[in-house]
Amino acid sequence: MSKRQVVLLATAFAAVAVFSTLSFLLVNTAPQGKPLKNFTAPFVYGRFAIPPDNPLTEEGVELGRRLFYDPRLSSNNQVSCSTCHQQSLAFTDGLTGSVGVSGKPLAFNSMSLANLLWGPQFFFWNGRSDSLEQQALIPLQHPDEMGQDLDELVQELEQDTTYRQLFRIAYGGISAETIAKALASFQRTLVSANSRYDQFLRGEIQLTEQEEWGRKLFMAHPDTKASLRGGNCIDCHSQFLTSGFNTKFDGFINNGLDDEANLSPGLAEVTGNEAHRGVFKTPTLRNIAVTAPYMHDGRFQTLEQVLKHYNGGIKPSKTLSPLIAEADNLGNFSDGKISLNLREEEAQAIIAFLHTLTDETFLTDPRFSNPFSDKAK
Repeated sequence: MSKRQVVLLATAFAAVAVFSTLSFLLVNTAPQGKPLKNFTAPFVYGRFAIPPDNPLTEEGVELGRRLFYDPRLSSNNQVSCSTCHQQSLAFTDGLTGSVGVSGKPLAFNSMSLANLLWGPQFFFWNGRSDSLEQQALIPLQHPDEMGQDLDELVQELEQDTTYRQLFRIAYGGISAETIAKALASFQRTLVSANSRYDQFLRGEIQLTEQEEWGRKLFMAHPDTKASLRGGNCIDCHSQFLTSGFNTKFDGFINNGLDDEANLSPGLAEVTGNEAHRGVFKTPTLRNIAVTAPYMHDGRFQTLEQVLKHYNGGIKPSKTLSPLIAEADNLGNFSDGKISLNLREEEAQAIIAFLHTLTDETFLTDPRFSNPFSDKAK
């Protein structure tokens, strides 16, 4: 064999070796997640959309669940997403203002993470995020919440063999983007749809007389001309999901918590529109009995206090929703006081109905639980 042939043969072997190495790397770093099995969504909740670049996969969801409960996502390794979003409380935390790494109570309390697939596609009380992926990264970096540097977080996770393998299979590697995708994927699976109300809708049970009365009041807008009494709840809390409507900012409202002089910025902080001052996201009422305190700033401790607000505590302002201002079971608009004017027994019936929205399955479902706990192992 000539010297030239030897050189050519050696070059060929080298090329094959390089190609084989590249092929191995491509096979083992490209996303390989399997489509999520047995995921169901109630048809009565309506249509939803999952980003084409972040489909629900078995590996992506399980990775997101692990990240959700891992305190290493915070700068002091003591705060996880689950610190402020606890499953037993429908992924809220029971505090007026959530507390993160700084130890300072936040201005807003934690929102439930139930049924995030639907409803207004703007997240947080003031709508400052327009996707679940973006929403996942904001608290990670907020100095009072998790205070984490994303580059440092990526480096820390890369030191963990398990995370390296999980990320490689699910998304091809570890980055801020894939961390956000995994967290968003897990949160999209948090579907609450087995409350007594859901069982009633499926024809499996009957509500009590008081609960049924409360349901009818919940669904009705007061109309004195037709002698129709109502709680006006459905005007803001859309049926079945009981969250805000999903068209642009229709799911945000000023429900009369403060007068003109004391309005918080709310949605206006994001849009710059003065018509959005005092306007906040309408939360889902799913599992509402376990998600106290209520409103964006947690000012009400009980459902009774919430009903009392709508029954005489509403404060007028320029941005107050007409749906709130016009709802009156007596038609006493001339007295200057905005109120539903519900009778006490009507308010109690509505509260009884709200309790039927508690989904015990959701609050205990092992698919949503802490994977690091002894029970999950």
